[in-house]
This record gives sequence, structure tokens and C-alpha cells, in this order.
Amino acid sequence: MKNIIYLFLGVLFLSSCGVQYKQVPYFQDIIDTAFLQEDISNSSVLRIQKDDILGITVSSLNSEASAIFNMGSTSSVQGNVGGNINPILTANGFLVDKEGQIQLPLVGSITVAGLTTKAARELIQIRLQDYLREPVVSLRVVNLKVSVLGDVARPGVYPVQNERVSIAEAISMAGDLTITGIRSNVLLIRELEGKRTYIRLDLQKRDLFNSPYFYLQNNDVIYVQPGNSKYASVDSSYRNVSIILSALSVIALIITRL
Repeated sequence: MKNIIYLFLGVLFLSSCGVQYKQVPYFQDIIDTAFLQEDISNSSVLRIQKDDILGITVSSLNSEASAIFNMGSTSSVQGNVGGNINPILTANGFLVDKEGQIQLPLVGSITVAGLTTKAARELIQIRLQDYLREPVVSLRVVNLKVSVLGDVARPGVYPVQNERVSIAEAISMAGDLTITGIRSNVLLIRELEGKRTYIRLDLQKRDLFNSPYFYLQNNDVIYVQPGNSKYASVDSSYRNVSIILSALSVIALIITRL
């Protein structure tokens, strides 16, 4: 009888070390129906921050006069693309300094921190009217990136081409969570306006789509915590206990059949 108990306990222990299927799927509370629709109420607008690099291109009726404003410093932003570190060269990069300003030739200081790219573009366009005829300004944040680390397939720093990226997209760029990553407790670290904020997000809940943190900001960091089974797979004590219990289970099975 004791041998049977040992066998049962051994099997129970080994099964408890694994990852249960119910811990794996995302968005589990979405109703299982063919069609579901809801309004998007948490869409956020990217705002320029200090230390951002702005790619600015100016054109006007006089291309020669516009050329002076297209001589911004060239910068390089590195990102993890497909598991490789690739430099992304960005011309016409104007750094937003600690005062939240950029320095344009002739124009001088322009405060852009806190503005949307649309508002910053319109402001620069107005300031250029003293120097150019009918100026047209193109502006984007060229060092926009997010970092994904922890229990994912390809941790790294990922450049973002669009002004809007969601946490789901960022995790997809990192190759998704591994089978052992904890989906119910993903940490988002955000630095904004001199403050660092830590936010816990649950990828298994539908409420994530309506979270004010579903859409990421520049320099956001996503950390995926590994589960206990990840630790068990590399810790020698766990492995030794598993081997011993497995051996005892086999011995107990043989004894019960004699």
C-alpha cells in the first residue's frame, strides 16, 4: 500500500512542476463568439519627450533657402531586429535637450517637449515663415523604441516605425512569451516627465485592451517574469528530487506487481 502511495506522490510532484494549459492562453475572458465589437476609448497620442531625436525635413518655394534647415546632425539608433543588432541611421536629427527645446538654424530655440508631433510640426512651420515662403515641415521621432526582456523568445531593444505601438505588438516583435513566462503579471516600466512608474498588466484578461497602458510610449520597458517551472528546469536540487522520485515510483510499481 505504501508503494502505491509513493507512486502517486511521485507522479503528482512531477506533474506539478510543469506548466498547466490554463496558464498559457491570452485574453481568456473574451466571450467565445463569432463576432465581438467594442469602441476604442484608450487610444493615446505620442508626445515629444526630452532626449528624443526629431527627424525634421523642410521644403519651400525656394529649395536653396530650405537646405540650411535640413542639415541636422546625423545620429544612429541601434535596435534588435530579428535577433540581430542593427544600426538605424537617421539624418536630420535634432535632439530635444533637458529644457525640452530644439535648436534650429536661424530660428534658435523652440520648445517642443510635451507637444504632439503634429503640434510641433505646425509650431516650427509658423516660426519658419519669417525665413521661407510657404514652408512645409515633415517631423517624426526617429529614436522611438521599446525594450522587451525576461522570459521571451528574443529579448532586446526594438525600434518602432509608427507613432503608436501596443504591448501586444511589442511582445510579438520579441517572438512572444515562452511557455513558462507568467502572462498574468507582466511588468511595464515607464519614465515620463522625470518620474518612473511601474505598472502590472495581465495578458490573460480582456481588460488589457482598454487599459491606458495598452499603447506604449517611447523608451517603455516590458519585463516578463519566468514561472517556477523555468527555475525548476535549471536548478540541480529540483532535478535531483525529480530523478529520485521517478526512480522510487518505478521501484514501487515493480514491487506492487511482484
